[in-house]
Amino acid sequence: MANLYLVATPIGNLEDITLRALRVLRSVDMIAAEDTRRTRELLAHYDLHTTLTSYHRHNQASKTPYLLRLLQEGREVALVSDAGLPGISDPGEDLVRQAVAAGITVVPIPGANAALSALVASGLPAGRFAFEGFLPRSGRERRERLAALAAEERTLVFYEAPHRLEATLADLAASLGERRVAIGRELTKKFETIWRGTLTEAREYFQAHPPRGEITLVVAGAGPAPRPAYDPVRAAAEVAELEAAGLERKEALARVARRYSQPRREIYRACLERRSEAGSRKSESP
Repeated sequence: MANLYLVATPIGNLEDITLRALRVLRSVDMIAAEDTRRTRELLAHYDLHTTLTSYHRHNQASKTPYLLRLLQEGREVALVSDAGLPGISDPGEDLVRQAVAAGITVVPIPGANAALSALVASGLPAGRFAFEGFLPRSGRERRERLAALAAEERTLVFYEAPHRLEATLADLAASLGERRVAIGRELTKKFETIWRGTLTEAREYFQAHPPRGEITLVVAGAGPAPRPAYDPVRAAAEVAELEAAGLERKEALARVARRYSQPRREIYRACLERRSEAGSRKSESP
């Protein structure tokens, strides 16, 4: 069996391709492209003449078995998307899953990526982030996805089409509250812009300046949940509840101590006082 190569292609600027990617695209037997017109432009720019076939969401059901058969027969195949690394928010994910199941070697050829490019230039925390791709278009599924993200503390990264940006900004503000946001448009291209502000400010700006081109949104995560005020009586009761549920005392004390940001000995002292008071009430009862 041959290799399936996942080749990252430029997200705008044609210079953003690696020497390794060019070598692979030149040497494979076939390139499966999400949009053959865009891929032909890339191949022509670098004087590459490899055979092309289309592979997109409308034909993946029939093309996946065809590509797998080529690979099993020993023919090398490279998969490319419209732009960036294939397999992210495109039908390449299904081909990769089936190739792995069939025992075919999958080789990533890294390169340009819109989500990471926008993230690192956003000015928002980039050490931990959650990539969400495109949100569901509308309805219950969209509301549930946004509700699930409301408490997410990591920076959030989304893709969006320009004509849906205003509605998405409104939904993000309604579901997540006011957040900092960076909006990358036409990344790596001549008219690249990265707008920064709040969700409310972004909505106002893009209402007045309708965007064009591919959009990547980077949204600040939720702040850490506020710690509950420390109440020794309540803390001791929580330890007792955890013990009653089967947790060992040591773990129950540690869990409640973390919840209230208190030393474990303080929680233990509160438990001793609770037991002492309970004992006093028993001795005073007739």
